[in-house]
Amino acid sequence: MPADTVAATSVTKDIHAWEAGAAESAEALAAWVDARLAAHEAALTALLAVEEPRTPANSLRLYDAAIEHLSLAGAQAGILNSVAAGKAVRDQAQLEAQRVAMAASALSLNRPVYDALAAINLDGASPATRHFVERTLLGYRLAGVDKDEATREHLQSLNEKATRLALEFSRNIQEGAKTIEATPGELAGLPEDYLARHPAKKDEATGQQRVTLTTDQPDMQPVMTFAASAALRERMFLAYNTRAYPANKQILLDLLATRQEVASILGFRSWADLATADQMMESAANVRAFLAKLDEASRQGARREHQQVLEFARRRQPGLTAIDITSRGYWYEQFRRDAFDFDSQSVRPYFPYDKVEAGVLDTAARLFKVEFRPSSAPAWHPAVSVYEVFEEGRLAGRFYLDMHPREGKDKWFSAAPVTTGVRGRYLPEAALICNFPGGEPGDPGLMQYSDVVTFFHEFGHLMHAILGGQTEWAGISGFATEGDFIEVPSQMLEEFFRDEKLLQAFARHYQTGETLPSALIRAMKKAGSFGRADWMRSQLYYTTLSLDLHDREPGGIDLDAITRQLYQSLQPWTWLEGNRMYASFGHLTGYSSNYYTYAFDKVIALDFFAQFDPADLLGCEAGARYRKMVLEQGGSKPGREMVRDFLGRDEEFSAFTSWLNEEFASTAGALGQ
Repeated sequence: MPADTVAATSVTKDIHAWEAGAAESAEALAAWVDARLAAHEAALTALLAVEEPRTPANSLRLYDAAIEHLSLAGAQAGILNSVAAGKAVRDQAQLEAQRVAMAASALSLNRPVYDALAAINLDGASPATRHFVERTLLGYRLAGVDKDEATREHLQSLNEKATRLALEFSRNIQEGAKTIEATPGELAGLPEDYLARHPAKKDEATGQQRVTLTTDQPDMQPVMTFAASAALRERMFLAYNTRAYPANKQILLDLLATRQEVASILGFRSWADLATADQMMESAANVRAFLAKLDEASRQGARREHQQVLEFARRRQPGLTAIDITSRGYWYEQFRRDAFDFDSQSVRPYFPYDKVEAGVLDTAARLFKVEFRPSSAPAWHPAVSVYEVFEEGRLAGRFYLDMHPREGKDKWFSAAPVTTGVRGRYLPEAALICNFPGGEPGDPGLMQYSDVVTFFHEFGHLMHAILGGQTEWAGISGFATEGDFIEVPSQMLEEFFRDEKLLQAFARHYQTGETLPSALIRAMKKAGSFGRADWMRSQLYYTTLSLDLHDREPGGIDLDAITRQLYQSLQPWTWLEGNRMYASFGHLTGYSSNYYTYAFDKVIALDFFAQFDPADLLGCEAGARYRKMVLEQGGSKPGREMVRDFLGRDEEFSAFTSWLNEEFASTAGALGQ
């Protein structure tokens, strides 16, 4: 069968699993994935049957077609695993995601396919095509394709085991939501709209009034920030951080052992060295050197922040000797109210969900010179909003917003590919799966300013998928950069939240329509800058934990001891026994050892943002350059090249250091120091 014929198979037919009934039927989902995997295998068969000299046209195109179908199946099985209303469909989606991952593992160890790709004549090929082939061949070698058949079979079985364990780990977090009970009095300090959503009910057994709260983000975060009751904060903290405990403890230990065995077979000292070998960072040793720089940059500021907050708390609560891990957010909020005359509840009425969504879309449309139009395209749930992206009248992409909690849905915030874009073949599509307030009749969904920043962050991922989804090859389209470059677009866009004019374009009081006052914005920005060093210490903690767990022999690992000891070495807030955060640290399955990505990409993103004109963020020339040199590239060139293309140099720490230390001037001014 000719390459073009095979590659075109099912390009537009049944492209969405939910249009085939897969969101309501486990059987329909299995059949849909079957069809995608069959098309994947057909493309590989055609690839291996090519007899003439290999070229990108007659061989790489077939390989890329196989990638297209595999990506399509994996992306949509993953989405339904996270969002499907019925547990039977979610269970089937988990099985299908595992099946797709097994097919991907088998492909990564397929020696005949590797040999076919290695034989492609790249004379005259574009730089993007060369990068695609070279990066693909490197991936094959890192997977162990050059090992003997018995070793490849063993690696395949280990990869399948790791996939199953990772999916189980994530599912336990997703479905591990808990509830806690509170008395009405314990809700003192929480916003009025929160109290209205959580009316007290009489306990028939005791006759007392009780309020039921969940560990979902819209319930949990306000408690940890605003609730005056230390007992309530502690109960919520422990419930939230034990959602997947004890089930995930042994699963994580088994996963760490499996990953280390894979790394050892492949000749690497640790999984962390293997996982960084094809990343911008290149090795675990380089990660540790970077973390040492973060440690040095944040240590003094974090100590100063902690001392100021502790002294403030002692004035409010005489006899207090320390602030524990459950009270950090509460005392930071109280301090900001006093030092900066800023109560974060005061801005919530200006951030109703619908206005924020419109503001984020308007910001992105103006920055990237595109248009968003509501679409009637079907989705997996009635609560999902669908938009189409147009550029100069041409349909350029589509995205799905699934933005509020519901039973069984993944409780985190993420961006996910729906279809990987390929120029002239597939329209790039992506989804945001979030858990913001709102979504219920009569609930305006008042958001904290940190929620708005998160929305900007996730939309940065989405625009990367859409604008980077116009490449020639599926294998380098959209998100397909190095894993430690992928957070740059998201963290760059969230910085736009700091602009006063931009905020006032959409931040309107949900009852009066009043624009968010400039004085309140300035207070919010000053208050928001306080705590950055402490936030970086938290990132350092998560990053070092993910690295340490994957950079040692797994035998004898004591998860509780490692987690506690590391926390106490990096954080000043008193540890709380019973905290099992590792069991619900979902990034341990996705990023594995490479959680450093967030901090590393923050440095790059802030350097990128510093190139924009603060007087005209949305209209300056940097926006067009950023889109062309970074977002539109997808994964068609190394991240290091994209950094140099946009900056004219490698990233520097100066913008990051200025951002990290912005608080000092703000705090000094606020406190009269």
